[in-house]
Amino acid sequence: MFEKAKQNRMFQDVVEQIQDAILEGRVVQGDKLPPERELKEIFDVSRGTLREALRVLEQKGLIEIRLGVGGGAFVREVATAPVTEGLALLLRRNKVSPAELAEFRKDLEASIAGLAARRAGFDDIIILRDFLKDMAQALEEPFDWEAVIAADNRLHLTLGEIAGNQVYRTIQATIHGNIHPYFDRYVPRDKSTLEGNYRDLCLLVDAVETGDEAGAARCMQAHLARYDGFIVDGGK
Repeated sequence: MFEKAKQNRMFQDVVEQIQDAILEGRVVQGDKLPPERELKEIFDVSRGTLREALRVLEQKGLIEIRLGVGGGAFVREVATAPVTEGLALLLRRNKVSPAELAEFRKDLEASIAGLAARRAGFDDIIILRDFLKDMAQALEEPFDWEAVIAADNRLHLTLGEIAGNQVYRTIQATIHGNIHPYFDRYVPRDKSTLEGNYRDLCLLVDAVETGDEAGAARCMQAHLARYDGFIVDGGK
């Protein structure tokens, strides 16, 4: 699993080798790393270098050092909470400008749409079309702005699940969980605006269903441009 550390960057290489093994799932939560003596021999480093590397990994939250009988270095659960909580706090406190949010979402959500088009199965398409039905119903009288926005949000998050990339999904879920105040403040509450939004998403789901990755990404960017235009202009 591990190999001799590179002599010109021994400390950093030890950290990276163990970190990669954890993030790639070669060692999982609860696993105990080999004893210090064995790691020292594998990496061919001093005890001081090894202990400093383990201390850095512990500070990163990747391992836990337990003392006493049965002690050692144990792999911890890789937590996304510190990252997502920081991003959520920035959004809730309006520390991210509308222009910055729009710029980031454009690339993130287009990538998600493309991956969803590549990986969507029959059942996935049924779920997406059910969300479109919910939106169409909410656009009928009595028009329900909140219900349309909620269905839009669920469709986006479902695309994230279909895409199957945990990093994208985690960041996307954090943004969607905290973006509503931007919509509430800047997106018009008239029916015609959300009818255009509905048409965008119909084209997007069509592209996902046919496996058109580039088309799905373009449809997502066009869809976001509609929303983000309101948000960016309103935030100036």
